[in-house]
Amino acid sequence: MAKYDPLRNHLTRAAQPRLTMTFDQVAALVGPLPRSVWDHRAWWANDPTHVHGNAWLAAGYRVDSVDQSRGIVTFVNSGSQP
Repeated sequence: MAKYDPLRNHLTRAAQPRLTMTFDQVAALVGPLPRSVWDHRAWWANDPTHVHGNAWLAAGYRVDSVDQSRGIVTFVNSGSQP
């Protein structure tokens, strides 16, 4: 099992149009997150070449917004976007 598979599975089961999670909630699923989740917005890019980005994209979600100061990410179901 890859590190981010539990996140992919969680998002797949959620089947919600929007899902907001704290960074701590994400870490509870996958283990410790790198410091870059707080420091670099690019970590949250919807980039399938990164294993973490591929996890949410494979679940049918995209990162819609990130509040790094509060440690919150909002995923939106790709089918819900125009």
